[in-house]
Amino acid sequence: MTETTHPDPPAGTGDQDAGAEEGTGSGTTVDVGAKVDVEVGEAPPEAPSGVLDVGAKADARVEGGRRRRGRPPGRGRRPGPTETREEILAAARGLFAEKGYDGASLRAIARAAGVDPALVHHFYGSKEGVFIAAMRFPIDPAELLPTIMSAPREELGETMVRVFHRIWDDPEGRAPILAMLRSAMTNEKAAAMMREFVSSALFARASELRGVPLERVNAAVGQMIGVAMLRYVLRVEPIASLTEDELVELLAPTLQRYLG
Repeated sequence: MTETTHPDPPAGTGDQDAGAEEGTGSGTTVDVGAKVDVEVGEAPPEAPSGVLDVGAKADARVEGGRRRRGRPPGRGRRPGPTETREEILAAARGLFAEKGYDGASLRAIARAAGVDPALVHHFYGSKEGVFIAAMRFPIDPAELLPTIMSAPREELGETMVRVFHRIWDDPEGRAPILAMLRSAMTNEKAAAMMREFVSSALFARASELRGVPLERVNAAVGQMIGVAMLRYVLRVEPIASLTEDELVELLAPTLQRYLG
């Protein structure tokens, strides 16, 4: 029998390892002796010069249908301000729903969101600010109350009517208020949040600003909410069609008696 002599392989191709899959040659050198760390379903990262080096650890992840490479878990890019804000608000909604307004602290909200409490304070200023943003509350007491309570004492009733009327008369401002009121009527947790918020952030502060007894502040706000329900929800006539000046003439004397 004649012995067949095989020529040496061309330079650069190398010998395939016995454990390598068939067809992995074709001009590409594969180092199968090194550890491969690629998530299932992902192709390893491209290597320069047509060489696939699986000895270097690949960390490829899929986000939103697109592949992202490079950073191992825990060393990725930090979330941007928008993402961080949303995480804080989501955590706040959960805590407000679970513990109520009084039971949820800024520190607890920060802990649930995985951020420093100083960052929550930086974004929202106070727990009140977090609540307003998280619950999409359309009225900021920090802006509303000084507007009303800075009026001369003899004009408090009229000022309150005009301010409340302008808030309620704006469809964009009215919609979230009505949604919250409806929720409070049918859900005890929503009612507790609203009750605690308006009691501490609205009524108590209004009472402190002008030294008006708390029950009188409650009565004045209750008067306005009752009129708003008749005017904008039930649309009872003729109150639903009164102008702002006609509402002032009708309601201001009563509110002045409460607040003056």
